[in-house]
Amino acid sequence: MPVTIHLPGALREFADGRASVEITDPVTTLADVLAALWRLYPAIRDRMATEQGQVREHINIFIGDELTRYTGGLMSAVTTGSEITILPAVSGG
Repeated sequence: MPVTIHLPGALREFADGRASVEITDPVTTLADVLAALWRLYPAIRDRMATEQGQVREHINIFIGDELTRYTGGLMSAVTTGSEITILPAVSGG
């Protein structure tokens, strides 16, 4: 069973307009999932990651309902069938 990544509108243009992407590669961590996503759609990486490969501060990534910032970041465990949601931070006044 693949891992599903749900993309925000701002990233869809870099993924052929897709709202979600299925990763079928064997993965065990969020880093594995993102690497697979970036192999499929390299332009997404520049919008999500710093030059050092870290997720940009304004990007929130959830595995299920858990914010990965508090579950190990890029080393957060991912299991078959996981649903990952990428959300940019929203601010305003």
